[in-house]
Amino acid sequence: MQPLDRTIDGPDGPRDRPVLRSRVWPIALGGLAVLIAVLATVGVDHPPATTVTLAFTLVVTAVVLTWAALRTRAQRRDYEHELTAWAAERAVHAERLRIARDLHDLASHGLGLVTLRAAAARTVAGPDGDAERVQALADIERAGRRATHELRRMLTVLRDPEAEAPLRPADTLADLPAIVAATGATGVRATLTDASAGSVTAGAQVAVCAVVREGLANVARHAGPTAARVDVRREPGGVVVVVDDDGPVPGWRPHPGAGHGLAGLAERVAAMDGTLEAGTRGSGFRLAARLPDAGEPAAR
Repeated sequence: MQPLDRTIDGPDGPRDRPVLRSRVWPIALGGLAVLIAVLATVGVDHPPATTVTLAFTLVVTAVVLTWAALRTRAQRRDYEHELTAWAAERAVHAERLRIARDLHDLASHGLGLVTLRAAAARTVAGPDGDAERVQALADIERAGRRATHELRRMLTVLRDPEAEAPLRPADTLADLPAIVAATGATGVRATLTDASAGSVTAGAQVAVCAVVREGLANVARHAGPTAARVDVRREPGGVVVVVDDDGPVPGWRPHPGAGHGLAGLAERVAAMDGTLEAGTRGSGFRLAARLPDAGEPAAR
């Protein structure tokens, strides 16, 4: 008898939530109903036989009810174990997705910076070309070392999940100037306007930094060394972050990524009940996110 209706793990993720659908009590009650129907049909004429039949019926009823209660308890215990395992699988699956997004960001932003820095340096001609290429090599080496270090750190965690992973502080709004300044290595001339007055929760700060990183990375890939603006402002009930640019510079050849950056960013924003808009604006491109935020105290 199968106590649980369950779906086995598939290759695309954890199984569906287990559901307890016990057939114990319908079977037990159906068996007792059949017994009573049989006794009522056959009938008993003698008092001694009546006593024996009644005693037999009571014993069978007690046995069936006891069996049903014990079986139900065992099935409930198995169901709770299944539910606990399912919850653990969901947590592991969610953590794998988070690590996959982080690995994508590291590989995409780090290698993208290397590619874009090399492409920008290659376009510089004249007496400044040699100096620019030397500086580009230094920037590429620094970006490559940083990306390699972060990838090794995360791959160590994947190889040995029980190992204590070195942690880094979560991004805050105080990191925005450095994030914007780092884009200058690709030639993008980005400016920051941070008008987010008041407190912003830690989760919203991390999301704002993620929007800025992805927005500026897309500017560097698709528009090249153009001008870009980052605007962060507080609005009633939320925080708004906008990244827009002036469009591709003449002769620039786009270097598209894997195409998962905006999709992952949309998932992050949607998880916070926020909205994300991305599209052309004039000759440029705009990425805008609105994140609901109650303004709980958080360190800046």
